[in-house]
Formats: sequence, C-alpha cells, structure tokens
Amino acid sequence: MLASFAALLDAQRIALYLTDGDKIVIREYKTAGDRIRYFSVERNQWEEIPKDLVDIERTREVNKRMQEAARVRKEEVERERRAERRARTELHQVPLDDGVYHLRGNEIVPLPQAVLAVNRSKKRTVLKILSPAPIVADKQTLALEGLAAALATAAPKPIFYMRLERFSRFGIVRVKPEEKRKRRVVQTIQTIPQSTEQFENQEDVEVFRQQLAPLVYKIWPVEDLPPGEYALIDFTPGESNLRVWDFSHDPPAAETGS
Repeated sequence: MLASFAALLDAQRIALYLTDGDKIVIREYKTAGDRIRYFSVERNQWEEIPKDLVDIERTREVNKRMQEAARVRKEEVERERRAERRARTELHQVPLDDGVYHLRGNEIVPLPQAVLAVNRSKKRTVLKILSPAPIVADKQTLALEGLAAALATAAPKPIFYMRLERFSRFGIVRVKPEEKRKRRVVQTIQTIPQSTEQFENQEDVEVFRQQLAPLVYKIWPVEDLPPGEYALIDFTPGESNLRVWDFSHDPPAAETGS
C-alpha cells in the first residue's frame, strides 16, 4: 500500500525548471499570457511566475519522462499486488497435509506418493574426482515399477504445489524408462565406502519456484516439457530419504489419473 501511494504521489508531482537551473515542485501548471500559473506543492496554493524565467522545453521534456516512469512504477506495484492476492488465494486452496498437489483445470488434486524400489548394482563405479588414487564406489538405483505413471497431463507446463515437512532439495526430474526391466529410473546414488559419503544423480528439469508460505511452494517448468515420464522429488542430499510423485507428459492425451 505504501509503495502504491508513493507511486501515485510521484505521478501527481512535476516541476517547473527555471532558466537559472533551479526548479519548483508543483502539481500542475498552465500558461496565462506572459506568466506561468502553477499549484505549489510546498505552499499548497496557486502562484505565478514570469514566463521568461521558466525553461519551458526542459520542463515539458523532463516532466514527460518523470510521469512515464511514475506510470511504470504504478503498474509494477499493481502487478505485484495482484500476484500477492493470487498467491494468497492459491495458498488457501492447497491442503494442509504434507505432499504434492497438481493443478488440473481450476481444481487442485493430490498426487499419491510413489513407491520406490532400490536396486544395488552388481557393478561398482571407479571415482577419480576426490582423490589422486581411484576410489571404488557402490551404486544404487532408485526406480519406479512400470513404464508409465498413473497421472498423465497434456499441459506443456504443468503446475504443481508442494507442501514440505522440512527444508530439503526439491524439483522436477525426468525419469528414464527401462523396457527390459519394466521400470523407470528416478535417481542413482553412489556411496564412497571409506567415508560413506553419498552422491545423488538425477536428470533435473529447470523450474520456477514460487514460495507461497514457509515450506509451501508453487512449481512449474521453465520450458515446455517434451513428451515423456517425469517426477517431482524431495530429498536431503546424503540422507537417502528420496520421496517421489510421478507423472507422464503426453500432449495428445486428456488429463488422467488422480
């Protein structure tokens, strides 16, 4: 409200620029013969000044720029206020339970949390990035059963809401279907035996994140999603606590699933 009032006040204030380089802050002015009548902001009354003491060209040019800048500021304030009102409305629509919710049309619906299968790879990976000597790391694959999610969305930039139970890393990732194993790989974890340090790897999608309240976020892709399998994930690096909510992006399809 203060910003909006300041922008409105700026729009009402202009200045008369004088030939000696000085200026008078005014609300409006008009030419009356060989004099300029103006409403003084300082004294809150109409006053006059000889026209030849006023730099009319500079007054018109500078005031035009000032009023345009004030108009732009006012529009920005209004956009911010509308965005804040929308965010408050959206927040009230997000259920209080921790989890992920999908905006389907004008309805916000919950996504069931997916069940992950953990598979330890028989092969072990040699890492050379942390030490001059090779380090052999164990590798785990976190995957979802089946080749497609129950939820399919046709929206190129689907919108989701996440209500988290703790501060964590979260976002949208692309999951990799494996035809032979009838599964979709979400994340791989490499563990360094000597330190038990973990490194999580996944194919992140660039997203926008809008915080609606503490631990409540609106999230959507920056670019249109290519067709395929995706998931929203939430985890704390190094703690093996990945949570997953999966969905498919299928442009020709209607919205399906819960």
